[in-house]
Amino acid sequence: MSKIFSFLKPYRLHMAVALILMLVELVVELWQPLLMAKIIDEGVLKKDLNLVIYWGGVMLGVSALAFAAGIINSFYAGHASQSFGFDIRKALFEKVQSFSFSNFDRFSTSSLVTRMTNDVTMIQNTVFMSLRIMLRAPLLIVGGLIMAILVDVKLGLILAGVTPLLVLFLAWVRTRARGLFLSMQKNLDRVNSVLRENLIAMRLIKAFLRGKHEIGRFTDSNERLKKKTVSAFRLIEYTTPVLMLAMNAGILAVLWFGNIEVANGDIKVGEVVAIINYGTRITSALSIVSMIIMIFSRARASSQRIAEVFDTDIDLLDAPAALKEETVPFGKIEFRNVFFQYPGTKRPILENVSFTVKPGETLAILGATGSGKTTLFQLIPRLYDVTRGEILLDGTNIRDMKLDKLRRQIGYVPQDVLLFTGTVAENISWGKEDASKKEIIEAAKNAQIHDSIEKFPKGYESKIGQKGVNLSGGQKQRISIARALVRKPKILLLDDSTSALDMKTETNLLKDLYQYNCTTLIITQKITTAISADSILLLEEGKIKAAGSHSALLRTEPLYRRIYETQLEEGNQSYAEGFN
Repeated sequence: MSKIFSFLKPYRLHMAVALILMLVELVVELWQPLLMAKIIDEGVLKKDLNLVIYWGGVMLGVSALAFAAGIINSFYAGHASQSFGFDIRKALFEKVQSFSFSNFDRFSTSSLVTRMTNDVTMIQNTVFMSLRIMLRAPLLIVGGLIMAILVDVKLGLILAGVTPLLVLFLAWVRTRARGLFLSMQKNLDRVNSVLRENLIAMRLIKAFLRGKHEIGRFTDSNERLKKKTVSAFRLIEYTTPVLMLAMNAGILAVLWFGNIEVANGDIKVGEVVAIINYGTRITSALSIVSMIIMIFSRARASSQRIAEVFDTDIDLLDAPAALKEETVPFGKIEFRNVFFQYPGTKRPILENVSFTVKPGETLAILGATGSGKTTLFQLIPRLYDVTRGEILLDGTNIRDMKLDKLRRQIGYVPQDVLLFTGTVAENISWGKEDASKKEIIEAAKNAQIHDSIEKFPKGYESKIGQKGVNLSGGQKQRISIARALVRKPKILLLDDSTSALDMKTETNLLKDLYQYNCTTLIITQKITTAISADSILLLEEGKIKAAGSHSALLRTEPLYRRIYETQLEEGNQSYAEGFN
């Protein structure tokens, strides 16, 4: 909580001005019943029209002052709250950008989206409401009680006896509501998760005619959210009738005993009216407090969820004595007895993996689904850290290198291609911010996508739809490869990135990669791709089954020979069914 509200510090002046103006409104509101009492007792009852006009004018004047204070208060409260929300979203986004993959495993994507939008908006609105009316409501209750007692102790104590009991009741409601709203936010995460999955997989859902099933799944999540929301709001709604009943009973008591005191000459009519006025203002303030409890309960739940993100320890950082070399000189990669298992799991994904790739060489990695190929790739740019063992680049442990320096030398093309909404040129230059048009075209040519881009309506300025929906699978893969090549990496990681390419295009691509003078690792399902590599690594259940050149493996490794023969017999470039 303290971490979150520390973001308000830069706006202390705006908040102070807003609070001062809010106090002006409060003072006017507490003073008005006394002015009304004066008008009744000295003007209306004595039939003094001049006095009524005079003090009526004073009331209009102070009301205008309160109105102006309210308008200016809204401006300063709005500036402070909106800037506060902006800063938190920015800090949250920066925090998420610093997450390692294991940190991401703690939060679902839909949950992070909800926290950065819905939850931030909730506490942002709470700050605005606090500066606008939330602080005024409790102060009005206290101030109203004090003023009522000052006007007449006996009648004032009637209100003072009822109000504390209602305050205790509201405190209980707040405690109960906090848990309900926290549960409600978690159910909102689930709804967003189902919605996100459906929007991403809409083509698959339609192809498999699973619309009714997904509607049922969404309805189930939505129903749980509705039930939690109804429970929370029902609790809040019950508070208002209780408050009104108790306070109206207090006001009736004031009227009853006030009438007796007026008859006895112990109090003036205007003073009774003033106390009644304070009672009605306290009643309205208590109603606002019930709303405040709902807002604060939701804001507390939201702030807890935001604090969880801020309090997450980043488990993948630069070592204190990390080296500061700007480049990887040659690109020699060495795995030494590497073990890895994902956080929270017991079974290792990689076990005792050791191999060396010389600078400028190409290593092809083959293996069945789940053999650890992609995981191995993710360890090189330190998206995860090894559990045991070490990975060296040119003899230096990658843990002793600065993360940004290490990753700047690596071109990574993931298995699941992701393109961003924007132009083709923007997507390619995403790999290198200051890439020139010449460098972009050169990378596109080497990725075998230049000719296709030239045929687009606006060439390199053609817009790519969200996630590249208006491109074929092969076009997306080649643009993704161009994005990696434009940075002229020392190490190039291609994770099954040529699966959608025909043999001729892939052959030309691999041929053009040689001019980059980089160490290349290729995860592939095609024997033809593996044959072109300098060496081949065969993974099986996280262990190295065999390693060597194509000819050597063909002679010594039965599994490799079976894959090779199966692909040749089937006349395609995919694995045999049994291998997958």
